[in-house]
Amino acid sequence: MRALAKLTVSLRVVGVRADGYHLLDAEMVTLDLHDTLTFADGDGLTVDGPFASGVPTDDTNLVRAALRVLGRAAQVHVHKAIPHGGGLGGGSADAAAVLRWAGAHDLTLAARLGADVPFCLVGGRARVTGIGEVVEALPFVERTYTLCTPPFAVSTPAVFRAWDALGGPAAGGPNDLEPAALAVEPRLAAWRDRLGEATGTAPVLAGSGATWFVEGDHGAVAEALAPAHVVVTRTDRP
Repeated sequence: MRALAKLTVSLRVVGVRADGYHLLDAEMVTLDLHDTLTFADGDGLTVDGPFASGVPTDDTNLVRAALRVLGRAAQVHVHKAIPHGGGLGGGSADAAAVLRWAGAHDLTLAARLGADVPFCLVGGRARVTGIGEVVEALPFVERTYTLCTPPFAVSTPAVFRAWDALGGPAAGGPNDLEPAALAVEPRLAAWRDRLGEATGTAPVLAGSGATWFVEGDHGAVAEALAPAHVVVTRTDRP
């Protein structure tokens, strides 16, 4: 099963629920960048691939969580090609792949696993609202993006806490979380500037970070942006 990466093309934070969860209005797309999950009889989880380092294989992994929610057991191997902690929904995509493997397409069930899992289950292109559980499919559009993931991760909960502490700023660009992410991890600014200078295009932060992206094929800049991971990817559907 392919587990397609998620790219948040635009994100507005439109409110905060009484329980502290943030309400979003976002456009998301799935990409041909993907993890690969292989299922067999048994009960366990193994991980390899270029971004396997730091990925847990215990019950905190969303693959294991998805199997628990389903009441299923399987021996699952994940080939990890989506950068870990880059804001590209790798864990959510893996969980959605488990649901798809099991023939489970209930978005309410998916939302129990995480805010990004419902969209990853639907895939394609969609407007995502609520805390992520409301997914409105949009016409698919073929696009190419160049992603630049710095050699560090950014904590999503920390970014939302910073957004609250900053008074809920609205960004000048398409992602309201950029000011908060930059406050949490100031090193992001240098990578934004390097990607922008190399491509001549203003980068956008993917969700809460740490990945920056620009539209178009700019793969030629990869060497100049080392040690960041640079990949050219296209929109795709499960």
